[in-house]
Amino acid sequence: MLDGLLLGFQTAMSMQNIMFVIFGCFVGTFIGMLPGLGPITAIALMIPITYGIDPSSGMILMAGVYYGAIFGGSTSSILINAPGVAGTVATSFDGYPMACKGQAGKALAIAAYASFSGGTIAAVFLLVAAPMLSKFSLSFQSPDYFALLLLGLTAVAAFSNKGSFLKSIMMTLFGLMLSTVGTDQASGVERFTFGQIDLLDGISFLLIAMSMFALSEALLSIISNNKDKKSGLNSVTPATEVGSLKLTKAEIKEMAPTVARSSVLGFFVGVLPGAGATIASFLAYGMERNLASAKEKLKFGKGSLRGLAAPETANNAACSGSFVPLLTLGIPGSGTTAVMLGALMAYGIQPGPRLFIDNPEVFWSVIVSMYIGNIVLLLINLPLIPYIAKALTLPKQLLTVLILFFSLIGVYLVSFNAFDIFMMAGFAVIAIGLRLLNFSMSPLILGFILGGMLEQNLRRSLTLYDGSISFLWDRPITLGILTVTALVLLMPIISTLRKGNGSTSQEKVAEI
Repeated sequence: MLDGLLLGFQTAMSMQNIMFVIFGCFVGTFIGMLPGLGPITAIALMIPITYGIDPSSGMILMAGVYYGAIFGGSTSSILINAPGVAGTVATSFDGYPMACKGQAGKALAIAAYASFSGGTIAAVFLLVAAPMLSKFSLSFQSPDYFALLLLGLTAVAAFSNKGSFLKSIMMTLFGLMLSTVGTDQASGVERFTFGQIDLLDGISFLLIAMSMFALSEALLSIISNNKDKKSGLNSVTPATEVGSLKLTKAEIKEMAPTVARSSVLGFFVGVLPGAGATIASFLAYGMERNLASAKEKLKFGKGSLRGLAAPETANNAACSGSFVPLLTLGIPGSGTTAVMLGALMAYGIQPGPRLFIDNPEVFWSVIVSMYIGNIVLLLINLPLIPYIAKALTLPKQLLTVLILFFSLIGVYLVSFNAFDIFMMAGFAVIAIGLRLLNFSMSPLILGFILGGMLEQNLRRSLTLYDGSISFLWDRPITLGILTVTALVLLMPIISTLRKGNGSTSQEKVAEI
């Protein structure tokens, strides 16, 4: 591990990679604080840039954008009660009331310190856990990988919000279907190309990511602009007085246990495939509220320091935790790391047990860059809080035009194929329709990314067992993972059926 750390420091501390960390953190912070955008959109916009640099630098850049977006998402949550990232929704519960009381500076400072602490503590856990998991996963075979990939896909649906379980399953299946388009690498048979030569190589990951997230987000903002004005959503006045950033010793002492607990919780929730920063932030907020005294509970929702520190710590810790399954098992822990998985595969690098051995410079440099990135984020955010807040006044029309430009140009510069632009527009229209029906895009991108790997490992398993499906129960590891997968998949259904005996069957189905 010492040799790996030295290699990681040597790679991450080069002037080029330090500049990429700073650039990624700044861009991520800026995009994260803009309402409606998030880390997936930010990373999707960065992918065309990473194609021209080496894998280590590309992953360092995208990692910086990732936790920068989560870090910066607290700004709009606190100042205008408009979470820029889903993981910072819980931050607005107590951050915005503090801003209304004239304590916006203190709230932003707490968010910065809590995010730094959560990210740093989780990076230490990542340093210890990743090599251990990597050694353990070396014993995995194709059947075990097949089971793991199924677990990753079902976990996306299991951790969905209430009422979206079946929708998440449907989107995951949609992503798997899209991954089958193109020429089958094993048999050379064309699949679902409809006679189009442009589809022989399959659908580009970049095209899917840009159309489903960045482009659809921009077009949806145009559609919802008039609706927002009518509903008064834009009538919220941003906090103009930032105030003092200082924290007293008593306040630091009050928040220290919260930061420690939320860091641990956030990291382990982030490790779970499909959980992510949003779940971690809500769990941490709920945990702190339950642990608080009766007097302290009354402060939650009205400007509680613990209520602000808990979700901010947990969501950044979850970001680091999501890298554990990505780097060691090749399974993304969130929708954002699914995009990063696709970028790694575009480099020709297969995340998983062999990454630790075949590409140690990528493995260790990403981990080491997290330490650097958290320091950079703290240095960027604290002095620039008054200036960054002014960026929230960026005209929405200008932002939309910029996203449209970078989305279309980014895809075209990779393939130089006009067909991709038309297909991208078509997928964007589909994405808008799905979003209006409250379908999440994260399960789709996970299904699309994992579809090829799932098919490959299924074929290898069937070949290994002469076409028999006995590989599903022959190995204890495979059987154990599949059992957990079945429990995870059935958990929302079981919990719904056990809920309220007085509810009708139609109500139960609606909850699922």
